[in-house]
Amino acid sequence: MDYPKPPLTVAGLFAGIGGIELGLAASGHHAQMVCEIEPTAAAILREHFPDATLTSDVRAIDSLPNVDLVTAGFPCQDLSQAGKTAGISGQRSGLVGEVFRLMQSSSARFLLLENVPFMLQLDQGQAMSYLTSELSKMGFNWAYRVVDTRSFGLPQRRQRVLLLASRTDDPRPILLGCNENPVFRPTAESYGFYWTEGLKGLGWGVDCVPTLKGGSTIGIPSPPAIWRPATGEVGTPSLRDCERLQGFPCDWTAPALKVKGARDGARWKCVGNAVSVPLAKWVGERLRMTGSYDSSRDEPHTSGSRWPTAAWGQGNDVRRANVTPFPAWAGQPTLSSFLLDPLKPLSQKALSGFLSRAERGSLRFKEGFLDNIRSSISGVQLPLAFEVESLTRAA
Repeated sequence: MDYPKPPLTVAGLFAGIGGIELGLAASGHHAQMVCEIEPTAAAILREHFPDATLTSDVRAIDSLPNVDLVTAGFPCQDLSQAGKTAGISGQRSGLVGEVFRLMQSSSARFLLLENVPFMLQLDQGQAMSYLTSELSKMGFNWAYRVVDTRSFGLPQRRQRVLLLASRTDDPRPILLGCNENPVFRPTAESYGFYWTEGLKGLGWGVDCVPTLKGGSTIGIPSPPAIWRPATGEVGTPSLRDCERLQGFPCDWTAPALKVKGARDGARWKCVGNAVSVPLAKWVGERLRMTGSYDSSRDEPHTSGSRWPTAAWGQGNDVRRANVTPFPAWAGQPTLSSFLLDPLKPLSQKALSGFLSRAERGSLRFKEGFLDNIRSSISGVQLPLAFEVESLTRAA
């Protein structure tokens, strides 16, 4: 692909395992610095980005290197629907304030923030109000958009907020200047669901998995399960396949095991918390394109009203953007094409717990699904000692 604009140099804060940096690199950009405090994630960054300066604590950084773009997938624990919902002032998510501190003295042209869409409604949208207010105070124009990972050829129903800001450039053509309205025609070969749900929840996907999560409040990896009606299989994908479902090469997180005491649970957490690589690649491509944005249909956003799924601001002018969560469409892959390893069968305890909750709850499932679960239990109905509702609260 020919790009009219040159690549950018990047400083990645809260870099995790490098999903943003790897995606940006695929479109020609180069990470000069990465910052990550989690030892297992830092070990992965050290292995895969040897040319980048690695720092640990964002609070200890005095100033950023001379780069074009600063990225920050800042902690979502206080903003997630599955987390503690402490809000933008929470101990973890509040660390985004360190990004603004560093941007005060940075000459970077762009700032890219990433987080969960639940922050648009939590506490009447105080998180987005804070972010956009701080950016406006520093003289940034900004635009944000909820983006669905399925836009980029991944069979994972994962939505994230991307917020792009700049003092020198218009972020609207980059983030809002393309739009798709895909028609899903799933093959129904496979269904993804959260086996930790049953009474309530949103974790059901046709030919895709629901959002991969970092784990649970009690430290147990809880990847979604997959049901294959043709064979009756019910199980969870391997760690390697979940890396692929996030757009990483297989075994990308293997360097985490070099950390003393690290186990595969740490790798699961790293994968679930990561930014999907193709999403970042798309942003990287847009940063190198010359584009335009037609704002003629955008309506003013009233202060205090609910934040929309996309908006932009220039000074005191804040408007709602008329775009979908699908800025691109790479086609619809089958979930099966991403599963190279056999599914790991769910235990009878897990199946029994899920079935008990499903039978007591009001969720509706595909015809034959619960019968398949009953069959998988092999007629042995265990006592409901394995209550896992708490596992739905991801770390």
